[in-house]
Amino acid sequence: MLVSERKPWDEIVNFLTQDENIFLIACNGCSEACQTGGKKGLDELQSKLEEEGKKISGSFLADFACNKILVALKLNRYIQCLHNADSILVSACGVGVQSVASMVNIPVYPADNTLYMGGFSGVWTGEERCLQCGDCKLNSTGGICPYANCPKNLVNGACGGSNKGKCEVDPEQDCAWTKIYDRLQETGKIENLRKLHPPRNWNLMQPPNERKKTLFWALEFEQEEKEKEVVK
Repeated sequence: MLVSERKPWDEIVNFLTQDENIFLIACNGCSEACQTGGKKGLDELQSKLEEEGKKISGSFLADFACNKILVALKLNRYIQCLHNADSILVSACGVGVQSVASMVNIPVYPADNTLYMGGFSGVWTGEERCLQCGDCKLNSTGGICPYANCPKNLVNGACGGSNKGKCEVDPEQDCAWTKIYDRLQETGKIENLRKLHPPRNWNLMQPPNERKKTLFWALEFEQEEKEKEVVK
């Protein structure tokens, strides 16, 4: 599973500043286990957004937001609500957010950050990938991850080697930033390209010791602690 935590609320409010009607989606899989998604997470988002004066045009729980088939079936039931929404806020890992973004033509934003877990990853059925950076940028890049899609991990646009929409490193691969440009243009958020992002914070890739002691990091650690208690 992929582990997530809620983004700082000020950050969420900031990228929803221009949006009045918000559609909410929360993952009922990994994120529910992390207490960011599920019904609890969905209710929390709705309550806080309404306190900010936002209107909720609709919402639903996705059994697994990373499964595009399941999400697509759900989205189809809420077509009218989506037409009335300015954007979609998704409580899920980076894979789930990208899955939703790939199926709609309105802005999709992450409510959570996906935490680095030392190579421990979830299972998904689509092309979307999450590198667990701990500081999700999908709100600025049209729901397309620049880390997972760009071999150079560029966060401020394409490199000089991009040629006719293809990647310099792998000419058979579409340039991630060409895809991001097209998505932002489609969703009316092309001004996002004017925002400069600081270099990647690699400190987030070194989990603090307290996280390594959690159930999400290693089940065997919990067992070791129990055995120590027995010895005492």
